Amino acid sequence: MPHKLKNVLARVPSDIEIAQSATPIPIDKIAAETGILPDELDLYGKSKAKVHLSVRDRLKDAPNGKYIVVTAISPTPLGEGKSTTTVGLSQAIGAYLGKKVFTCIRQPSQGPTFGIKGGAAGGGYSQIIPMEDFNLHLTGDIHAITAANNLLAAAIDTRMFHESGATDEQLYDRLTPRAKDGSRKFSPVMLRRLRKLGINKTNPDDLTPEERSRFARLDIDPATITWRRVTDTNDRMLRQITIGQGPEEKGFTRVTGYDISVASEIMAILALTTSLADMRERLGRMVIGTNKAGDAITADDVGLGGALTVLMKDTIMPNLMQTLEGTPAFVHAGPFGNIAHGNSSIVADQIALKLVGKNGYVLTESGFGADMGMEKFFNIKCRYSGLTPDCVVMVATIRALKTHGGGPKVVAGKPLDPVYTQENLELLEKGSSNLVKMIENAKKYGLPVVVGVNRFQYDTPAEVELVCKIAKQAGAVDAVMSNHWAEGGAGAVELGKAVIAACEKPGKFKFLYPLEGTSIKQKIETIVKEMYGGAGVEYSPEAEKKIALYTRFGFDKLPICMAKTQYSLSHDPNLKGAPTGFIVPVKDVRASVGAGFLFPLLGSIPTMPGLPTRPGYYDIDLDLETGRIVGLS
Repeated sequence: MPHKLKNVLARVPSDIEIAQSATPIPIDKIAAETGILPDELDLYGKSKAKVHLSVRDRLKDAPNGKYIVVTAISPTPLGEGKSTTTVGLSQAIGAYLGKKVFTCIRQPSQGPTFGIKGGAAGGGYSQIIPMEDFNLHLTGDIHAITAANNLLAAAIDTRMFHESGATDEQLYDRLTPRAKDGSRKFSPVMLRRLRKLGINKTNPDDLTPEERSRFARLDIDPATITWRRVTDTNDRMLRQITIGQGPEEKGFTRVTGYDISVASEIMAILALTTSLADMRERLGRMVIGTNKAGDAITADDVGLGGALTVLMKDTIMPNLMQTLEGTPAFVHAGPFGNIAHGNSSIVADQIALKLVGKNGYVLTESGFGADMGMEKFFNIKCRYSGLTPDCVVMVATIRALKTHGGGPKVVAGKPLDPVYTQENLELLEKGSSNLVKMIENAKKYGLPVVVGVNRFQYDTPAEVELVCKIAKQAGAVDAVMSNHWAEGGAGAVELGKAVIAACEKPGKFKFLYPLEGTSIKQKIETIVKEMYGGAGVEYSPEAEKKIALYTRFGFDKLPICMAKTQYSLSHDPNLKGAPTGFIVPVKDVRASVGAGFLFPLLGSIPTMPGLPTRPGYYDIDLDLETGRIVGLS
């Protein structure tokens, strides 16, 4: 089914022109070729489908393929082509080297698609298609996450509203109303709350007044609520809002705000869950705040765990698509890499590894640099998946390395400074310190590293040669220039060969820190010193308070998911290269207990992006004669 591209143009057209010039293979044929049975597939049109988790169960005894994580150096705001490299490498391994291969990649948010960055289907002759479906609604997973997240937000405020005007007995009677025959019963989610409270009764009439009060009144402290509403649009005006201003809400107002949908903990749960039963448990144990006595309040306490699972039940199935050269791809889940763990789903990787088999390869992309998405891939995703990776592919660009060497700031939408379009070996060598540190980071996990130099049109042979030389001296098993953007899989064949060879090298995967026997602060400080090169950590009073609270709740055994800038190894986006000796400020620490991690906030990290003066949506339109989308990037 994989096929080599024909009619590759020397002058590369726009991404959407290339994507629309291709004729996708019917997705049921792609599925059959990979070994997916017809009853394991739910078609969403001719070019995309959802794959049932039953395929993983059917192939449970089959050997896994080689597992490769694709990461990068610290990027510029333009991005360094990590997704493009992942796709191009897949096309090379499948269409040119004749190996079974699967690409696992995140679904993008519509915020960046209509904002600055554009879509995330890859680019040039290395793309997931149809790129319009990929970058827009796909199969509706993000919409389901938005609905589930906002249902919980509505339930929290509604519960506080109703509790404010009722006695304990009134609340209890409203929560357990009598049927026409005078009987009443607890719903399954209510029985979960009773067990949590240590009340081993199943008949509502058997509870004592004290037990009824404990069950019915959540007594949520509004000041502790961490759950916010979401929308999949960059809307800065929703970062802080006041709710409850209508006359029917009787003055019950509260200051809250919106995050972008992919920042929701529910998105992180989708990416980290391993089964529908596991998803149900994770959704139910999400902590939304505490009561006035300081006890954690969960989604199950609010009564929502089951309903959230109903809204999310179809999202757990990975979305099957294809690359321009016919290799299969799973597009599933899309947590941000700076404010979440930044990796596609565990279930997609698990299914893909079974489908390619012993001699096949699965490429999974992690968000931003090796200090962020890769670190979280190893310490969070691999802990919950139980999967062991075989190789790291480190994407580097000469443009980004020059910025780390002190080059002028790269700004989206503005022309590049001449320093980036002319040879400058001195600046490049200085900036390569960032690449050296990232290779060092990857090697700490016991895996071979291959550096892929993503070629841009202004790169000179001497610059490429210098980067490859420095990468090998830093410990990469190989370093190869890749021209997949301009040539498709043909431009990534040498990178593909290097990756295949690296997967045969011995590796001994290990985590950066243990979960047991290390405190929250010890985990944070290990990441800061080992991954970032920092000298230490400074905690705000709020962070100290949260660390003490989460330790009391037993959350100190969870892994850490740092929320920080992607543009530097440090917390400060202006510190380029490989800085050392800096102190990292931890502003706050929040708990994503359902997802299964704590996330410290290093400085000010917005969870709702804004739009620029000239967003990407100015270029996006519909050709009314052909029905085709134009201007999407």
